[in-house]
Amino acid sequence: MKTIVMTGGTSGLGEIAAREIRAAPNTRLIIGARRNAVGKVETISLDLARLASVREFAKVVIEKLGDAEIDGLVLNAGTQFPTIDHRTEDGFETTFGVNVLAHYLLLRLLIPKLARNATIVITTSDTHDPDKNPMGPKQFEIETLAHPPKLRKPTGFSAGFRAYAASKLGDLLIARGLAASGEAKTKNFNVVAYNPGLTIGTYLFRAWPLWARIAMSAVSLVRPFAHMNTVKMSGDTLAELALNRITPQPGRIYASLNNRKLEWPEPSELARRDELVERLWRESARMVGFTD
Repeated sequence: MKTIVMTGGTSGLGEIAAREIRAAPNTRLIIGARRNAVGKVETISLDLARLASVREFAKVVIEKLGDAEIDGLVLNAGTQFPTIDHRTEDGFETTFGVNVLAHYLLLRLLIPKLARNATIVITTSDTHDPDKNPMGPKQFEIETLAHPPKLRKPTGFSAGFRAYAASKLGDLLIARGLAASGEAKTKNFNVVAYNPGLTIGTYLFRAWPLWARIAMSAVSLVRPFAHMNTVKMSGDTLAELALNRITPQPGRIYASLNNRKLEWPEPSELARRDELVERLWRESARMVGFTD
């Protein structure tokens, strides 16, 4: 029996992936979410905006598994806001707190339960690359992202989108750090940072301002002609990666689904900086309460 633990499996492309994973022979799927997943899927309460909830979720998972190990870990949940004025229970800017710090903590807590040859998939985005997205991060100041300075006026949509793009860079750095770790080399982990590409129809855009949602709706009308990814296509690919039916090319961990084709390109220049990987892991450990 193969066991896969997943976040972000109750809506959008994550729900599609969860159904495919659940249907795989001899596979047990455990989803962490604030609400029960659709169908007979084992769901454990998890609120990624609360680090205490992340710790409790990891504890419950470990207790439920007993002597069994985790063969697949899918960190797919993500959030995006039209501003950077929201804060988690622990005081972090919510986009960074949920997309980066919560998943970093969950990964660290579950690493000891990961089986040899386990697959870890972390969902990222090509918005992290300023060569593809004009609002992509050109620098990565972790403390500023976690605790943006307070401004007199509310921040706008561009600030929220920039925070999201930066958080997706953070997810890539988490994946690179894991792939380079002693645990990954000793136990031969299969690490993938997955970019599902622009996928119209997910719930990620629900917090966008009205004008931006209208624009995305207009884009959806030309999707069939522009070879854009569908939610099912992006979700199916995530499942294939999680089930190890698609494996990385040698020396690559960044899987990018664009124009309905999965490729293994180089991520952005910032994502390739080893010192930035080390800094993210060190600073994230401090922020979530690890002392090593």
